[in-house]
Formats: sequence, structure tokens, C-alpha cells
Amino acid sequence: MATLYSGGRVIDGAGNVHDDHGVLVEGAKITRFAPLAEFAGFSGERVDTSGGTLLPGLVDCHVHLCYGAEGNPWASMIALRESQLTMKALDNAQTSLRGGITAVRDCGGKDYLEFAVRDACNTGRQLGPTIRASGKVVCMTGGHGHRNGRIADGVDEVIKAVREQIHAGSDLIKIMATGGVMTPGVNPEDAHYTAEEMKAGISEGHRFHRTCASHAQGSEGILNAVRGGVDSIEHGIFMTDECVEEMLSHGTYLVPTLAAVKNILANKDHGVPAYAVEKCERVVVHHVASIKKFYEAGGKIAMGTDAGTPYNKHGENALELEYMVAETGISPMDAITVSTRNGCDLMRLEDRGTIADGKAADLLIVDGDPLADITKVARRANHRMVVKNGVAVTGAATERPALGPTMTP
Repeated sequence: MATLYSGGRVIDGAGNVHDDHGVLVEGAKITRFAPLAEFAGFSGERVDTSGGTLLPGLVDCHVHLCYGAEGNPWASMIALRESQLTMKALDNAQTSLRGGITAVRDCGGKDYLEFAVRDACNTGRQLGPTIRASGKVVCMTGGHGHRNGRIADGVDEVIKAVREQIHAGSDLIKIMATGGVMTPGVNPEDAHYTAEEMKAGISEGHRFHRTCASHAQGSEGILNAVRGGVDSIEHGIFMTDECVEEMLSHGTYLVPTLAAVKNILANKDHGVPAYAVEKCERVVVHHVASIKKFYEAGGKIAMGTDAGTPYNKHGENALELEYMVAETGISPMDAITVSTRNGCDLMRLEDRGTIADGKAADLLIVDGDPLADITKVARRANHRMVVKNGVAVTGAATERPALGPTMTP
């Protein structure tokens, strides 16, 4: 059955605005995106987008489905049985979908439990976003993420740890280049793995056709990861001009995760560990300045939130667009491109991320014009409808017009 979405503006995810266009969806695909005149006489189902904007579903390149945005997500997670945690991860994935996020990249779970959620959503057994998952993060002894990651020291052990993730079924490799906020006793500015260890792990991931992401906050660790060939830098808090230049020359993505620090600071008196608050207070100004520097230099950015960290709720992921625009000067159009096409490019989801013939029908319809007011896409209250693989997940039922001649697209 075909459904025609028409009446409002279309932002295609590739930096273009289209008025007086229709988007024809058949099954799970967009079969035709064209001026409305081509759809004269169409007699199938219609969704009226008048007064609103249709754009691709949003893509969050950094979430943790096993975390629930509690003040201390680690403590809450380990209190659950495996069955409970798996169901929690599924609920978090589905909540994100209802918030307009049609694809996510899980950057560190718990004992591969999130893989079952990924497989159920990706095969259609459960309704959810498209999921790519890293499995266990690879970290040094005592390093960031060691409480839940795969600890590995030395080149040979790092290679073995990467192979274990691939054997378990990972879609990407997550390697911890520096300390971080949410692990006690580590410093975000410190490089953890050596340049040789980073390069070995990244090269092994690439050898088996996996992309590689690196938690990297301090400048030395960022450089180690970028020079090792990493595909994306997560957070990038203490970027120097040298870091920016190296990332530009390598074509490395930045996944900023503004929401992570912002939500901790906004809720620092509500059960967030004191060590995490102290580190966020220390890094926040550097974080915003680094993202702004990288954007102004023309670097590649993909949206990520770190959803699941303290008070950083699944389902409110789209607020990251508002933070990017308001705090770092990213334009509304660029924020949308960062959160659609760029995210799919980083995640290697070639069939998603833009409105075009043959692409998957992952759509978000919002009130008004997000180019004039980014909150129209960033805040769930302004979302009219979320569509995943052609299926309306939220929003009013489609309108069926009177029968008429059938149009062949």
C-alpha cells in the first residue's frame, strides 16, 4: 500500500529545502520524492504535513541502551538481573524511536545483552530503531570503562580484545583513548592507551570491516586515536588546533555529546556521583569551545548524546540539536544534516539518512519550520509523527481520501 506525504516543507537531510513536494512511500521504502504535480490523481493514503516539515528520522551515534539515565546509572544497572536489563535496553531503544530517533549506535553495553535487542529491532521482531552496537569497550587496566569493559594491555592483548568483540558480533569497535567523567579515579585529560596500542586495535577492527570509535577527551589521546585511523572521536573535549588539523586531514568524525555534561551539571544535586560533577565542572567550557572550533574549521560532525548517562534520557535525544545550535553556533540546517545524513554515513547505513528515491522510509514530521526555530525538531512536544520503515510509530492515523484513478509513479 502506498502513502503520500505532502502539504508541508521537506528538509532532505542533505542540506536542501523543498516546498511543494511529495514523498511517496510504499512498504518500507521511499519510492518517489518529487514535485507535487507528479502525484496528481494519486488515490492512496495521504498524510497531510501542511504547516509542518518532513525530514529524515534522526540518528544518535552515541547511546548506552543498558543505562537508564539515573543519577548513578552504573549502580542501577548492576542491581538488575540479565533478563531485566535486556528488557530495559529494549524499552530504552523503543523510547528513543518514539522520540524521533530512527537509528542509534550503542557505544558500550553489558555482557552483550544489548545484542539481543539489536537483533530483535533490526530484523523487525520488535519495533525499534536500527541499532549498531559495539559490545564491550576495550580499555586499559584501571582505565575509563574498566568496570564493564574488556581490559587489555599491550598491543597483542588489545588485538585479542578487538577480535573477541568481532567474534561476539559487534558492529563497531569502541576503544578508550583517555580517562573520562563517569569512571572514578581517572582523569579525562590523561591519555590511556599508547599510540601503538591504539593503532593496533583500530587496524584490527578495520581489517575485519568494522568502524572504530574512540572515547577521547584529552588532546594527546585524541591525537593517538586520529593518527591510528579511528573513524570517530567521541566527546573531543580538549581539542587543540593540532587535533583539529589532524582530524580534518584524516576525515575523522566528531561525535560531541553535549547532552552528557549538560545534564550532569543541571542535576548535580540529585544523586550524581561527586567525582562526575567535579569533572564536568572542569571540562564544560573546554567542551563547548572545542566543538565550536571544529565546526568553524569545517570538520565532519555526527550527532551523539551519550543517552543513558545521568539524567540524559532516552527519548529526549533530539535535544542535542538545540544544544548544538544554542551553545556552539552550529546552524539549524547543519544541525539537521549532522543528525541525519552524517550519522548514517558514520554508521554505514547507506540506505538511510536522506529523503530520496529508494531510501528507507524513516521519517520525522514536526510542526513549523525547524530552520527558523530548532526546537521544532529538538523537542518532542513539536513532533507530529515518527515513521520507521514505512510504519507510523507515533502520530495521527493516516487519512484515506475518496477513491480515484490510480497513479503510477
